[in-house]
Amino acid sequence: MRAAWAIAVKEFRGAFASPIAYAWLVVFLGFTSWFFFRGFFVLGLATMRGFFSLLPWTLVFLLPALTMRLWSEERKLGTLEVLLTWPVRESEAVAGKFLGGLGLLAVSLAGTLPLAATVFALGDPDPGPVLAGYCGLLLFGAAGLAIGSYASALTENQIVAYIGGVALTFALFVAGEDFVLVAAPGFLAPLLSSVGLGARFWSIGRGVIDSRDVLYFVAVTLFFLYLTVRRLQESRA
Repeated sequence: MRAAWAIAVKEFRGAFASPIAYAWLVVFLGFTSWFFFRGFFVLGLATMRGFFSLLPWTLVFLLPALTMRLWSEERKLGTLEVLLTWPVRESEAVAGKFLGGLGLLAVSLAGTLPLAATVFALGDPDPGPVLAGYCGLLLFGAAGLAIGSYASALTENQIVAYIGGVALTFALFVAGEDFVLVAAPGFLAPLLSSVGLGARFWSIGRGVIDSRDVLYFVAVTLFFLYLTVRRLQESRA
């Protein structure tokens, strides 16, 4: 675990030592602020409902941009083979890069707290759904990072990794949506309803943190991290 933590710190600091983290923060906070203030002034309501409704869609398309270079760049530059010769297990390398990305996501979400402070300063919203919404975003973001990490491990082309990450995350996100369940065959509807990332997030976003939803996000995250480890082990073999 010490090696994973060292890689996580290296990834996190490395992101801020390059334009990557700053470009990500500018785009992420620009999008979220625009979504927030657009609804805030149009509706004239001191609420975070619109913010939590739109931010998952933003993450579907932005998270793969954060993960597309994780393994594809290592593979393209030939440094993946060097990394795999280190006395570091694949699971530690995957966990380290994932935690580094999760740290950057946490910093990004913390950057939106002034928006929440604005709502609480101008109104009297229920703090429960706001806290639950942030927990849901972190869980959803962790799952998205794990999915993007796996997509990046499949190819040395970052564009392909980005498109693959968006496609996988989008498919899992909309799987439980009403329009998909209506169009899907009846026998598939219960399965799609249970695997939809979006349906699980909307449940938490309403302020109800169900342990089954939390366990689902944790399971999806661990599953795609496991697939990433297996992919790296195949590369070493």
